[in-house]
Amino acid sequence: MRSIFIAIVLSFLAVFSLVTVATAQDKVKKEKNPGKELKAAVDRVDKASDVVEDVMKLTEAAIPSDLMDKAKAIVVFPGTLKAAFIVGGQGGKGVAVRRVGKGWSAPAFLNMAGGSVGAQIGGQKTDYILVIMNEKGLKNLLEDRFELGGEGSVSAGPVGRTAAASTNATMDAEILTYSRSKGLFAGIALKGVVITQDQDMNQAVYQKSAREILGDPPVPVSEAPASLQKLSETLAVYVK
Repeated sequence: MRSIFIAIVLSFLAVFSLVTVATAQDKVKKEKNPGKELKAAVDRVDKASDVVEDVMKLTEAAIPSDLMDKAKAIVVFPGTLKAAFIVGGQGGKGVAVRRVGKGWSAPAFLNMAGGSVGAQIGGQKTDYILVIMNEKGLKNLLEDRFELGGEGSVSAGPVGRTAAASTNATMDAEILTYSRSKGLFAGIALKGVVITQDQDMNQAVYQKSAREILGDPPVPVSEAPASLQKLSETLAVYVK
């Protein structure tokens, strides 16, 4: 029992150390190379756009189009890193856009982090898509710190172009969550994950917070650098 406890503690410390070191390294890079912030933002938007394109091209496992049409906002966390040995942790950087009429806003940048305990070992990269279904879900998303499954009603989203979107779960949910790992895409009950604003990147690109970018009214996509408009353009192809 003692050895298991020690293993858990060491695993937790290892995950925490990796996140801390990565954060510190990112901070140093930003201080030394402030001009690279826009390049990092473009890379994140491009990856998020690729995730949406790949998922929506799936024949039997795409996000139902009627749900996407009703969405108030879309959040994509591409390549989120998950690592575990009994105690698990995950962290990633994402992009969010808000519905503006028939189009989408300029992208805002978010971070996510979370942990879990159970029979688990190993590591992998996972893409997440969050479909924000109503104003309450959008309001929660724009808080400085928002825990999925805590403040908001979160459900695993249905998949398939003909999937019924009128079940109680999807009608009541503020946020529908999906994941793609090792080529498989499905709805997932993503809970216990904390989403925060990426203050550094939002300020570097817009001199605004995520709340201001996605607020009411949101920043139009036309006011974002042309290199950051890809996600909004991609969604416009698949969403009415």
